[in-house]
Amino acid sequence: MRVLVTGASGYVGSHTVHALLAAGHRPRALVRDRDRTARVLGALGVDIGAVEVVTGDMLDEGAVRTALDGCDAAIHTAASIGVTGSAGDLVKVNVTGTRNVVGGAVAHGLSRVVHVSTIGVFVPPSSPVITADGPLANPRTGYGRSKLAAERYVRGLQDDGAPVTIVYPGGVCGPHQPTLDALMEGLAAALGKVWPLPGGGVSVIDVRDLGTALARAAGADGGAHRWLLGGHYLTWPEYARLCHRLTGVRPRTLRVPSAVMLALGSLLDAAKRVRDFDYPLTRDAAEFMVTLVPTDDRPILDALDLAPRPVEETVEDGLRWLAESGHLAPRRAGRLLAAD
Repeated sequence: MRVLVTGASGYVGSHTVHALLAAGHRPRALVRDRDRTARVLGALGVDIGAVEVVTGDMLDEGAVRTALDGCDAAIHTAASIGVTGSAGDLVKVNVTGTRNVVGGAVAHGLSRVVHVSTIGVFVPPSSPVITADGPLANPRTGYGRSKLAAERYVRGLQDDGAPVTIVYPGGVCGPHQPTLDALMEGLAAALGKVWPLPGGGVSVIDVRDLGTALARAAGADGGAHRWLLGGHYLTWPEYARLCHRLTGVRPRTLRVPSAVMLALGSLLDAAKRVRDFDYPLTRDAAEFMVTLVPTDDRPILDALDLAPRPVEETVEDGLRWLAESGHLAPRRAGRLLAAD
């Protein structure tokens, strides 16, 4: 099966290409920079020669149409990340890109279209466990609003009978992140500086397991699905203790009341409206940290016969990669590097 992948030079997309090849599929990648894609895939042991590469931008409808021609399925992983602040024209990238790729794939009559969303569209949650039919969020940041707009567009396609699957990952963790951001960026900062411990927690999904899930979803039976894949849920103290056990190095932690974390996020949002500056905390990010609850992943695990690896393996591999790639001081990785 020939499968178009957007975002193949990114974190989730590159691991999805690896999983598609392992499953015997023929991935086709729509990328802006072939050389960058070759480097990113090469780090995973993937020869760029094994991938059909179409050079173009997902914001270019013509380039997307060319990339879709002859494909059986499509997996849309490309997105601009900005939950902790501004990251350029997020609406243009996340909404227009989704319309071109997901909408274009439906118009082409592809048998399976997979859209990668985020569990963030359900935060703050309305129940002790997030389910795929839970109410959508009301985000404040440009990133959150762009993801919500893309979500509503894709749901509209589903309502019209299109064979589109939406997958909602949790915090993606593991090795070989081409550009440090999101959960991995926060992990490096927490271990390198001070780790705040509010209420709530984090859902951790291994990037390799997510890639496998997306590859299997592209080959699943027809119909529309909404599947959560949050992964392992840890409270913030549990997450910090896990890193301590793995590295042998105790993180510098600070208990922070949830109300204080939320107030600080709101204060920073207001300050950024007066003068823009880069600081990885917003009201949305704080709300995510203090209100997140476990996700109901059973539907996707059963449907795709998935068995996510232990969270210890995911975090260990992620921490080792952070240190080996220079994002984390070797002394903070402790025994993980000493074991090498």
